[in-house]
Amino acid sequence: MSSAAIPSRRRFTALFGTLALVLAAAGCGGGTGSPSAGGRVTSITALDYYTDTTEHAQWGERLTACGRAAGVAVEHRSVPGASLVPQVLRQASSRTLPDLLMLDNPDLQQIARTGALTPLDRYGVDSGGYAEGILSAGTYRGKVYGLAPTAGTTALFYNKDMLAEAGVAVPRTWDQLEKAAAALTRPGRYGMAVDANATFEGTWQFLPFLWSNGGDERRLDSPQAAQALQLWVDLVESGSMSRSVLNWTQADLHDQFVAGKAAMMVNGPWRISELDKAGLHWGVAPLPVRVPGQTLVTPLGGEVWTVPQNSSAARQQAAAKVLACLNDPENMLALAEQYHTVPSRTAVASRYAREVPSTAAFVKSVQRARSRTSRLGVEWPRAATGIYTAVQAALTGEQTPREALRHAQRTATGS
Repeated sequence: MSSAAIPSRRRFTALFGTLALVLAAAGCGGGTGSPSAGGRVTSITALDYYTDTTEHAQWGERLTACGRAAGVAVEHRSVPGASLVPQVLRQASSRTLPDLLMLDNPDLQQIARTGALTPLDRYGVDSGGYAEGILSAGTYRGKVYGLAPTAGTTALFYNKDMLAEAGVAVPRTWDQLEKAAAALTRPGRYGMAVDANATFEGTWQFLPFLWSNGGDERRLDSPQAAQALQLWVDLVESGSMSRSVLNWTQADLHDQFVAGKAAMMVNGPWRISELDKAGLHWGVAPLPVRVPGQTLVTPLGGEVWTVPQNSSAARQQAAAKVLACLNDPENMLALAEQYHTVPSRTAVASRYAREVPSTAAFVKSVQRARSRTSRLGVEWPRAATGIYTAVQAALTGEQTPREALRHAQRTATGS
């Protein structure tokens, strides 16, 4: 999830597994809530990584409103995305966790494994009607520990004027993508742009091509994975995609697209507001698959809210009420409209797609999007590291896609 007002680099540092990138952390200490003299809970603490001034204030208002509905004041604190998980791990060991905790969804597995979180069915929180991938992202060993009000994924943005001028249709297959990218490439402009940098963000962008072709992070050395990586290599070697994608972030893709230096790009719905402001004649479509008939599978992005363990059942119950409020249909819809993300409940998402047609491709993809931890759980970061390392090696020509992915498989398995 994201917002036009949020610096993308900050958002995606958080969005793609800060665990593997950070060894130390700063930030505020955890709180314990404030029961009154009679034992009644009057306030709870909430911790997230919404440090952007505007976003912090927006979430503060929403938490305050939900706290009011639950009968408590919410003390809202934010730490930088890279600091959140290390701080949570420290607070878990010292038993000073906040009452309500936001986590990037791939981090939930590791935190739940420590025993620091409580299952939400304990409080009667409704987890019905959610897209399968969203529930999977918040589940550990069969229990739901976290729920996301909204989610995000990726799709293909394209410049309508450029495609029309070149006589190019929106590509639906990889072959069409290669031909369209070649036709759209001009001096000073590339036909296609992806984020292939050496972070989990680069892995995130590659996953739709891997998964939709039948590839699996448990077998990165498969022919299906090699085909997906070969596509990216071919786009770069043909000149249809810049070698600079090795260093670009999703924010850089946006800048290239807005500047007219890329005719198509892979990005998320959080870009919609800024694209509208740029005055471009743009469109968005599902990402192409290798051959007709394949099912597009994209990765699920977004943050889940959780209720950590602490010594007060009353504070936990109050926190759960706030969590349930954040996840009610009206708040889901309001958050989706505010941040250009997708409501997590299927029925609410369908309503949103009707009201905001530019989000329809994302709504469709989120319904079958896959949690990054659904196959490997807490072992996912090793596979993610193997994937972006393989992408870098193949795009630089250091290794063939097959060689790079064989190395990725060794990285993923630790052998």
